Parts: sequence; structure tokens; C-alpha cells
Amino acid sequence: MSQGTMERHEFQSEARQVLELMIHSVYSNPDIFLRELISNASDAIDKLRIEGLRDEALADLAKDGRIAVVADKEQKNLSVSDNGIGMSHDELVSYLGTIARSGTKEFVRAMKEAASSGNADLIGQFGVGFYSSFIVADRVSVETRKAGSDEAWRWGSTGDGTYTLEPCEMEGCGTRVTLHLREKTDDGDASPEDYLSAWKLRGIVKRYSDFVAYPIYVEEAGAEKKDGEEEEPANSMKALWTRTESEVSDDEYGEFYRHVTHDWEDPLERIVYKAEGTSEFHALLYIPARPPMDLFYRDGHHGVQLYIRRIFIMNDCRELIPEYLRFVKGVVDSEDLSLNVSREILQQDRRTAQIKSGLTRKVLDSLKRMKQERPDEYKKFWEIFGMVLKEGIVSDTKNAEAIMRLCLLDSSRGGRTTLEDYVSAMKDGQKSVYYLVGGPVSALADSPKLEAFKAKDVEVLLLGDPVDEVWVNTARAFGDVSFVSISTEELDIFDTPGEEKKPDEALEKAGFVAKLKEALGSAVEDVKLSARLVDSPATFVQKGDPISPQMRHFFKSMGQEVPEEKRVLELNPNHPLVKKLAGEGDTADFAAWGTLLTGLAAIADGESVEKGREFTKALEKLLGE
Repeated sequence: MSQGTMERHEFQSEARQVLELMIHSVYSNPDIFLRELISNASDAIDKLRIEGLRDEALADLAKDGRIAVVADKEQKNLSVSDNGIGMSHDELVSYLGTIARSGTKEFVRAMKEAASSGNADLIGQFGVGFYSSFIVADRVSVETRKAGSDEAWRWGSTGDGTYTLEPCEMEGCGTRVTLHLREKTDDGDASPEDYLSAWKLRGIVKRYSDFVAYPIYVEEAGAEKKDGEEEEPANSMKALWTRTESEVSDDEYGEFYRHVTHDWEDPLERIVYKAEGTSEFHALLYIPARPPMDLFYRDGHHGVQLYIRRIFIMNDCRELIPEYLRFVKGVVDSEDLSLNVSREILQQDRRTAQIKSGLTRKVLDSLKRMKQERPDEYKKFWEIFGMVLKEGIVSDTKNAEAIMRLCLLDSSRGGRTTLEDYVSAMKDGQKSVYYLVGGPVSALADSPKLEAFKAKDVEVLLLGDPVDEVWVNTARAFGDVSFVSISTEELDIFDTPGEEKKPDEALEKAGFVAKLKEALGSAVEDVKLSARLVDSPATFVQKGDPISPQMRHFFKSMGQEVPEEKRVLELNPNHPLVKKLAGEGDTADFAAWGTLLTGLAAIADGESVEKGREFTKALEKLLGE
């Protein structure tokens, strides 16, 4: 090894300001320093393995990678060492002598913004995770020896704007980072000395670095081992998502699902995905067999766990999975994202969008396969998560039709159907998909608006979920076939010659419709005779784009403005009540009849009668005549 004196260097950026901001303003969780050091150690071993493939002389050095975390209570220091690639003199200057290599001004500005916004995850973005060591240490030293070299070097700094370099002795290649911990503080926060506890260190390793590919050994310096006691790594190294499905048993997948979700019921579906190309990532996803309690809570625990190169980053990462797939649980491990990437950066990162797009496509493809190959399980899925999935028809226009093909929708013929089956079974001359929204399916199935369709044996979709009214009006069509609400006034029921029941000409000329409209005044937009009613006396339909009464109530309860309601009262000219009204001529009590018929129409739509007492009086009066 070459001999030399100690060199003193200045950092290539305003280190004092950077470290002050980082230590006191940005990192709210000091445990992250250990994650950063272990990640660096793992990368160093990876690099040595790659070099070993290129250089046979290094191949033996790269065989057994390991990371050691040693707490020395007597010296009050903590070290993290690896047997990886190591660093040369020039690499130490390049890697550890330059803070904020992306630009000092940009880094300081971002750090100050983080301090004001509470964002604690910027360090990895600028490649300075190593300097998080100064959160708990007042002095840091690095001893390292480059693989294939006889020279070893010691780097040291107190974070005061300078660092030293000097030759040292070191067996084998690799790097050892030693943190000389700060004195105990009186501010009530966690003390740096807490990191001298092997129990605490193992907990941090388990949380953040459990799936690192190399064993991480945690020990206390000077601790005596019992006879026959074997060294046990603190991490499991079982990153199932990096292995092919054939290498992993169902029991292992099941155990991992329970580990991630704490759900002891087996999932409905498992999705293993490896993406290569412009954005490389692994994903191991699950669709649970029961809904989480917070499925419809805005602040619920939605999203997947994010790992970067097998290092845990965050729980509930919503940025990688669309909101309408929030029931999906599991892990995504990216090879490309930076450690400590913040949620704000994830929202803006192009690679995040690529991951999200790939995961969405994979989940929808898996649901499509389940629907085709395991229909009974898919029905169970739809019962639990169908209403959530339909939100995607509105929010994800790119995949809207794919989601519509996954829908199981209630039918006026009983049971459920798909949009594809509906279209393929349409009557000759039928040009539209007919639907009815506005309430529970049980109530919709008894709606008077269905009567003419049932008489013609024309299928109508009964859409009873709150989201249905939104998506069907957003989509407008399925392929080339448009959606048409049977609640609209100008309804074009396709012609079926000889089946339409025409009202008596005498009723059409009686003039009672105009008098009834006059009596109702502003309560309705219009009154007219109907061809859609068969058994019921009256129903409400709507002018323009239909908005169901239930949706109006919902918008109003949320403080939203709702367009003025334009209800049209349609009467069945063949019903005995309507014929009785027409037969009374000018002697009819049109006010009472109007109250009665609008009340019956409201009840048939599942609404409450606005003026219940008036309705009762009208009913008593007309029944008594």
C-alpha cells in the first residue's frame, strides 16, 4: 500500500448550509439514515458482481456478498460495512466530496421548500443519501478499498465544510462507514444513542431493508455468542416479486399476502408482473376476497407498497395505481426511481406514469381472464368491488371501454348481463342500449317506465349504484351503440308494427290534459299522454339530459348546484283512472286529480310525496265520489 500524509479538502458545495437544512428541517424520521447506508452497501455489492462477470480476477470476490451493522456502545459509534466494489482515492473525492451534484442552488432551494411544506423525502433525488449520517453523527469516517487494488483510504468529516483523506490499512475490498454518534439531546426526541441497541437496529432493518438481496447481520461489539449459536441475518431476503412464479409456492405467496395486508383470508387473485424496457419494475399484487373497511374513505389506506431496488420506501403509494383500483394490494419494486422520492416527485415523474399505466393494464387483463375462465370467482369480485371499478369509466378514458367490458349489469329480464351480451341480443331494428337509473335495483325493476319494454320483450339495464348515472352519461356509447335513458321524454322506442296500443280518439280530443296541466302549474313542465305505460296510471319523465331524483338529492346534500328540474307527467290513456278523469269533463276536480297522479308517479319512482297531507285528502275525496 502506498504511504502518504493526510489530505484536507473542501466540499464542492456549501456543505454547512446543506447539512444544517437537511438535519434540522427535512428528515422527520432519523431512522432513514440506516436505510440509506444499507442501500449504498447493497449497490456496492451489486457493482462488484457485475464487474466479476467482466473480469475473472474479481469473480471470486463477488461470490458471497454480506452487510454488517455493528453497534459499539463503549465507543458510541455505529458502523455499516460491506464487501462490495469499494472506492479509489479519486472516487472518494468524486462521490463523497461533492454534495448536491445536481447543483447547489437548486438543492438548497428544494431543501428550503421542503422545510416549509413538511416534505421529508428529497435526499435521494439529489444523490446525497450518504449525508443523512450527520442526522445522528457529529463525525463520520469511511474506510474503503477498491476491488483489485492494494490501496485503502480513510475519508473523514465533521460536516463543517471540509473533509480529510489519508491512506489506511484494510483487509479485502469493500467499504466501512463509521458514525460517531452525537451526545444525548434534551429535546425529547429519539436520542442518537438509541441506535446502539441491536434490537432497535434489527427493527429498522426489518422495516426498510427486509428484502435486500444480501444478508444483513446486526450485532453489538464485544457481545459474546453462546456455544453453537449461528449468525442469523436480520433480513429475510425473500423478495418474492423478483423470482419467477414457478420458483415460488402457493404457500409462500399466501404468507406474503398476509404479511402485506394482515388479512388471513386467501385473496381472490394474485398478479405477478415484470416490466422491462423504458421503465423496469417488478410487481406482486393481490385482489382481496373482502372489502377493506376504508374502501370508500377519502383518507383511507389505499395504494401499494413502494420499494426501490428492494429497499422499502413507503406504504399506501396512491401514485402508482389509479383510484378506481384502490382495492388492489401488494408491492411494486422499481429499478429506476430514486431513493427517498417524494409523493410530489412521484406525481410529476414520467416513469411513475409508465409504471401506473403498466400496472393498470395488467390488472384489467387479469380481471378479464378471471371473468372468462373463473366466472364464479369473478361474480364474487364484482359483488365486492364492481361499484369501485366502474369509477374508472369516468376517470380513465383510455381504458373506459375495457372497464365497460368487465361490467356485470342488472337486467330487466332478471340476473345480470354484460354489455357485449346485451348488444348481441338486441332486437331487430333496435339501435340503442336502454337503461334506467335512480335507485335500488329492486325498485327499478318495478318502475312503470319498463312496462312498454317488457311488453315488447326489450331488455333494459337497471343501474342502481350511485356511480352508474355518472359513468353512463360520461361514456354515452358502447362501441357504436349509444346509451339511451328510458326516463327521457322524447323516447324513440323502435317500431314494432301492430304492437303499439293507440289511445282512444275521444280521449285525445277531450282536452282534459291541458286543464290538468293548468291546475298543476309550475309543479310540472308538461302533461301528455304516454305510449310507454301499460299497467300504471302515470309516471314522470324528463326533458333534456335526465338526472334522477336520487342524484339530485345527492348533489344538493353536497352543496352542489343542480340544474332546474323539468319533469313531464305522462299519463296512461288506457288506465281506468285516466279514463275516469277524462269522462268527468269540465266537472272534474283537476287540482285533486293532479295531486293524486303526481303523487302516484312519485311513489312509483321511489320518491316521497312532497305534500303528503294534500295527497291523502285528494285520495279520500276521489275515492268517496
